[in-house]
Amino acid sequence: MESITRPLILSCSPHLHSRYTTDKAMRDVSLALVPAALAAAYYFGIRALLVILVSMVSALAAEYISRRIMRRSNSLMDGSAALTGALLAMCLPPGIPLWAASLGAVSAIIIGKQVFGGLGQNVFNPAHVGRAILLASFPVHMTTWMPANGSVVDAVTMATPLALMKAGSMDQLPSLWQMFIGQVPGSLGETSALAILLGGLYLIYRGHVDWRIPGTYLGTVFVLTAVFGTINGYGLIYPFMQLCSGGLMIGAFFMATDWVTSPITKKGRLIFGLGLGILTCLIRFFGGLAEGVCYSILIMNILTPLIDRYTKGRIFGRAK
Repeated sequence: MESITRPLILSCSPHLHSRYTTDKAMRDVSLALVPAALAAAYYFGIRALLVILVSMVSALAAEYISRRIMRRSNSLMDGSAALTGALLAMCLPPGIPLWAASLGAVSAIIIGKQVFGGLGQNVFNPAHVGRAILLASFPVHMTTWMPANGSVVDAVTMATPLALMKAGSMDQLPSLWQMFIGQVPGSLGETSALAILLGGLYLIYRGHVDWRIPGTYLGTVFVLTAVFGTINGYGLIYPFMQLCSGGLMIGAFFMATDWVTSPITKKGRLIFGLGLGILTCLIRFFGGLAEGVCYSILIMNILTPLIDRYTKGRIFGRAK
């Protein structure tokens, strides 16, 4: 019988086939952001859509130009640059100057992503890199808020619910329902906890997000804020208000769960979420800033390789 010889093909792992591709996953995450974008447009008007558009276009332009300069292949079609721009816009005040939103998107792409080699090689969440740069460079623009009434009036200095809680002005807080649906001053994607929750549950359903990170993150914040609220006599409603204020929801479901910068092991993801919750509460309670989500995620991004190293399983056949 005549034997048939076939060439031996050597390739890098992984060798498992999946119907999910990078561009499909990015489209799913972008779709999950739609409820938050619609809520932002409803509460802050056309200004919200302008910030989102400028941020996305700037991110796409920065991706294309930087990769051309670095002589790398075109990566616009994978959708990661547009998603980074959209995520950054969700973390910006609606009244921020459009040039600042553009600068933040460019910084997110170049400093947060391309200098490390591009998608899959970045150490930090790119969108939060852009937000951190803007917050350090233009603190006034990043802390000036518009009223959540759909008007297009110029931005005014207003206190967000998180700032009121930090100041101890509990009697001036809006109702929990207003905070849950987003009828409060804040960043575009940080006000409506309901919209973010809908998008986050969709990502969990689609398998793009592991519940362990957002679950542990939100659970840790709830427990710690409940203890803090009990000690200070704020009542049982205090932890729920903490969950619905600031960037906690969008950070837990969209930023902390970034596939590149979060742990790959199940145990590591629990540790990651626990660390995020502790850091966020420490900054909110004792730091100079009212919000601590952005810096908490960036700090834990640094620890991700270490967490993966000490939570990975033992390789079969290798001695300890």
